Amino acid sequence: MAPFYQQARPEYPAALFDELIRLTGVRAGDRLLEVGCGPGKATLPLARRGFRITCLERGGELAAAARENLAAFGGVEVVGTAFEDWRPPAGTVFDLVFAANAWLWTAPETRYQRAAALLRPGGHLAFWGATHVFPPDGDPIFKELQDVYDEIGEGDSAPRHAPGELPDQRAGAEASGLFGDLVVRQFDWEITYDVDSYLRLLDSFSNHALMADWQRDRLYGEIRRRLADRPDGTLRRHWGSVLHIATRL
Repeated sequence: MAPFYQQARPEYPAALFDELIRLTGVRAGDRLLEVGCGPGKATLPLARRGFRITCLERGGELAAAARENLAAFGGVEVVGTAFEDWRPPAGTVFDLVFAANAWLWTAPETRYQRAAALLRPGGHLAFWGATHVFPPDGDPIFKELQDVYDEIGEGDSAPRHAPGELPDQRAGAEASGLFGDLVVRQFDWEITYDVDSYLRLLDSFSNHALMADWQRDRLYGEIRRRLADRPDGTLRRHWGSVLHIATRL
């Protein structure tokens, strides 16, 4: 999974990191804690800006990939453990705790308490993800492929959100009573994929990786056929992120 994830998953837009830094006021040299770093997709842009980052990753293969991808940055450490299990050295606090596409995998009953305990007073918690969004002028192939997903028993009735209209997750932070000044920002961007890069992206999603061979062959074959009929052989996929930033009280 680690190679697929690193190669196939989208880069987050630079504007997201710019807004994260602007709203939190963190500066080069500040201490950051990343929850669920994966292979380092969100870590690299911040490491390049000079932050000291402790990265937690419970997946052994992903942690190894992160160490390799971040080896050039002496201020970055990757710890192979879960957020819930990690205990920092005595007296260690952070200016920012953040999670990219990983906050939903943390324990909801303790995650805000854990984050608050690891932050200095006035420090910040930030989390975001990346998901498919559907603008009115988006690529029609995704609607066209729904019949194939239904045929192989993988149809999805989840709502399709337009850019800027993704639901946020502010309720948990507010209900904890540990954070205030919650700010939410939405970002969207478009990536063009050729057939091989798009199928690599699908391979990085667990619901596709777990398909039976006949299901994957039918779906991927249809995607190949449809893109082969296009003059440029590509499709356009729109991504959306909801950035949440909260200040520790």
